[in-house]
Amino acid sequence: MTEMMDRPFHPRALAEIAIRCLDFEAMQDFYGRVLGLARVQPGARGGYGDGIVFYRLGESFGGHVAVLALFSSGTRGVSMSTGDAEQPVQAGLRSSLHHLALSLPWEEQEAAAARLQEEGLDGRFETFSWAGWRGLFTRDPDGNTVELVAASPDWHIA
Repeated sequence: MTEMMDRPFHPRALAEIAIRCLDFEAMQDFYGRVLGLARVQPGARGGYGDGIVFYRLGESFGGHVAVLALFSSGTRGVSMSTGDAEQPVQAGLRSSLHHLALSLPWEEQEAAAARLQEEGLDGRFETFSWAGWRGLFTRDPDGNTVELVAASPDWHIA
């Protein structure tokens, strides 16, 4: 295993998670209204275009705000190899995303579970004793697994 100091760069934090949505409106409702994420407004240098919204997750590193980005299925992305626009992933293809985890305080998990139930959404708890975490799992409107995870106040890995 190569030590971190052996390279001239060192990624330090997650900056962005981007999801191409099958149901863009329902996804905005879920992450904005149901989970309560604050929408990021475009800065003074202009908007970010139609079919894209950003939700603030918190501070990341070096002044970058960590965000969840939602892209409508018709929004074209940028190819990693050429910089040219590429076609969006078509509905029906499986994603390699296992789940998206958002952290919150332990004492807020029960309220989050109640909120999911009020919205008619399934939620189930799972405890990860090896790490001192408890996850509350649900699905967003596109079927992605979303975990609301909290560290135990009694013990958790640092």
